[in-house]
Amino acid sequence: MAPAPPPPPPPICLPFIGNKPRRRLSFSSAQPGGSPYTSSSYSGSSSFTASQLSRHQSYSSQGTTPVKRDVAPSRDIDALTFYSDSEKYDDIPTDTLPTLPSGKGKKDKPKLVRSNTMTGSKKSKWGYGWGIGKKNKEKEAEAEREMAEKSPSILSGTNLPMYESPRIAPVRSNTKTTQFSKMTGMTGTTAHTAHPAQTLARSNTRDTQNTMQSHSSKNSRSTQNTQDTQNSRRPSQRSHHSSRSNGTIKPMRPRLDGPTDSSSTLVGSAMERKLHPEESITERIDTSDRLNELRNLMEKEKEPLQMYIVPSEDAHGSEYVSASDQRRKFISGFTGSAGQAIVTMDAAYLITDSRYWIQAQNQLDSHWTLVKAGGPGNPKDWIEWLVDYPRISNSRIGIDGRMISHEKAVLVNSKLASRGSKLVYPIQNLIDLVWKDKPPKSREPVFLHPIEFTGEDATSKIRRVRDWIKSQPPDISQYSRSQEAKPSQINIATLITSLDAIAWLLNMRGSDIPYNPLFHAYLFVGLDNVVLFLEKSKVSDEVAAYLQNIGVERRDYVDVWSFLRKREWKSEGKIIISPQTSYTVFLVLTHMRCTVLPSYVEHMMALKNEVELEGLRRAYLRDGVCYVRFLAWLDDKVNQGYDITEWEAAHRLTEFRRKAKHFMGLAYENISASGPNAALPHYSPKKYETEMISRNAPYLNDSGGQYLDGTCDTTRTVHFGRPDPEQCEAYTRVLQGHIAIDSAVFPEGTSGHQLDVLARRALWKDGLNYLHGTGHGFGSFLTVHEGPQGFSSNVPLVPGHVVTNEPGFYNVGKWGMRIESALIVRRFKTRGNFNGDIWLGFERLTCVPIQTRMVKESMLTKEEKQWLKDHNSRCYDILMPYLKDDKRAMNWLRRESQRQIGLANPAPGGLTVDWG
Repeated sequence: MAPAPPPPPPPICLPFIGNKPRRRLSFSSAQPGGSPYTSSSYSGSSSFTASQLSRHQSYSSQGTTPVKRDVAPSRDIDALTFYSDSEKYDDIPTDTLPTLPSGKGKKDKPKLVRSNTMTGSKKSKWGYGWGIGKKNKEKEAEAEREMAEKSPSILSGTNLPMYESPRIAPVRSNTKTTQFSKMTGMTGTTAHTAHPAQTLARSNTRDTQNTMQSHSSKNSRSTQNTQDTQNSRRPSQRSHHSSRSNGTIKPMRPRLDGPTDSSSTLVGSAMERKLHPEESITERIDTSDRLNELRNLMEKEKEPLQMYIVPSEDAHGSEYVSASDQRRKFISGFTGSAGQAIVTMDAAYLITDSRYWIQAQNQLDSHWTLVKAGGPGNPKDWIEWLVDYPRISNSRIGIDGRMISHEKAVLVNSKLASRGSKLVYPIQNLIDLVWKDKPPKSREPVFLHPIEFTGEDATSKIRRVRDWIKSQPPDISQYSRSQEAKPSQINIATLITSLDAIAWLLNMRGSDIPYNPLFHAYLFVGLDNVVLFLEKSKVSDEVAAYLQNIGVERRDYVDVWSFLRKREWKSEGKIIISPQTSYTVFLVLTHMRCTVLPSYVEHMMALKNEVELEGLRRAYLRDGVCYVRFLAWLDDKVNQGYDITEWEAAHRLTEFRRKAKHFMGLAYENISASGPNAALPHYSPKKYETEMISRNAPYLNDSGGQYLDGTCDTTRTVHFGRPDPEQCEAYTRVLQGHIAIDSAVFPEGTSGHQLDVLARRALWKDGLNYLHGTGHGFGSFLTVHEGPQGFSSNVPLVPGHVVTNEPGFYNVGKWGMRIESALIVRRFKTRGNFNGDIWLGFERLTCVPIQTRMVKESMLTKEEKQWLKDHNSRCYDILMPYLKDDKRAMNWLRRESQRQIGLANPAPGGLTVDWG
């Protein structure tokens, strides 16, 4: 049966055509430091000055007092204490703790002054204006009384932390509005009388609710409003004057700058975060002095080095590293999360993959050569480049042994041996010796993760690890004359160095790593004892009692080296380490006293229990609600004619997430990209280096939140105009690959790598492809990339695994698109049930509609069409109860879930319209 014909076009529907002036949502694309209120901002608005825009005290979930700490480097080589590990961890100074106001004077009382205005309300024939009512004033007074009890240090604005420390719990806003309330304007003296009432005050208005007032009621109330708000008015708040045209006073439409920009979605110090983010304009750093210092140190080694390698990872192999571990960024100026810097005596090279080629070209100065790993005719990675380097013969190649894993060090040395070269491991990291203003190590406290989120206590997890240690066979050489195990060949313990594994095993979390709730530590698990190497300053009395209760001894972080060197476990036997453990650990233990085996804790983490799975379902539901509110807001603003930057869009989505229950920060840096930027898979906008969101190209948003009950990762690509056929065909192919993975049914023993072709099959038909993986595992309030499962892995998928499904396509220099949802591996009942109950499939976690505007219906099969309709309908049914108070989001959700697939055909006369 043919699909129902499209509805007839409206009588005079010319989308995106007209003389309506383009409007800016905010001033962030202006020159840094420029005022949004200049003579060019409005006609007749020359009275607005930069000094009039101010932010009053509001709540921030992160203190702003800088922490000072002394650095006392240790040179005890015998004790194997590394310079970067030996910084002094003192107790938190008292000057960083918040102090409460005395309340004796008015100055001690902070006031919360916010705009009452929201976007998306109906237009009045009288123009635009705004104001507040008596009910809102009462709520203002109540809010001010609450804020007066809070510390001034807490109320100071800060930028969104990459991960929120729970030391100061975030306070959520009670407002649920995302729109701009437009009131009826007025003429003559009435408009002037009402001005004093137009203060920027916080309201409790709900989402998309109109606060419209009639002309007559405004006249009758203007005097009273003036008296009520005169006392709360501040000099820094702008008054709104009208401009005259032909003798008629026309009320000025308030711009959506500053506090008036959907302010109720800005939580805590959101305006401060938006106006003053912790970022600056990216500049190319002149690295000549740094490189010269490094080369001098290379020459001063006892045996001079010909090359020095600077990896991106830290001593724990982390994907994201703390500020004090960003050595590759320091020496090269390149800020991407992946890549290796290799410095010779006369050159410097940066090797990175296709995600960062353009970014690296923009950030590297003339002293560096970019090596495009994986490109045509180029090596696939830094190891292949190094082995094939023409002058590698008979070279000593320096690297910090803590920054390279055991498996990589063994591989590199085996390949270099034929060239007469080898890796060498200086005691001190040479970059640390060059880096004079190196940031101090994090001192954020660790905290406990309750069993209501973990589903299993730490003692049970430790017991399982010990059982695994006992089950491992003795390390007896095949050439040994006797196959009877000696005490020295029996495995007696394991050393865990992966930060997410330590956090998961102990049910603890921290704030040392950007976007990841992790803390720097090592963990030794023996058959009789457990030792956690963690700085004392990070351990509260509660955590100390908890560790004692579960039988874990705590020692300082740097003590791990003397512990290993002196073999303080006092038992003869072998220590199990994973291939990802740093090579320095292997060198200290020696091959005679360690066994290298795949990480068992990583395997345990990957198999989510029912409590963790239920937590992920709840987290993705809340994150989906935030994502839908954001897409509705963005669609509304773009179609009203506002120019919105990629950074502003990302910032707004983060603010929606801040209001969600259990939100603890972002899971990774927001990817918010339009046009050519969307063709960069890992592009992340900066406030001062961002583009406007285009109406003629796809907009891609890949982002996620960290919640106490789960880590989220979602990508959607939308179009705000009329996509061209090339965009529609590519997007449809991406969608087909996404559906193929989502609906796959497969037998036990099937790996993600074997399923990967399903995501690419539709793209390959048209000669299209993508160079990144199809999906990865993720954690439960841990890291967004978690193994060992994934669609690039040969590890078989089993029930309890969670993976993402994210095929894409990137038309370099033009546009890009990706669709990503999270999946749980589940058992499936099949009709044939061949070989028994062995069949597996996926349960979808992500609950965000997929836009159908770019989908070409003729390319889809009947099953694919039904999948798309079912998915969007399911999103509506699940999310609708949570969006009843948000009219705009409800309208958007209803439209997207019920919308026909594709675009309407051109009407007579060549007019084109949209289904919605």
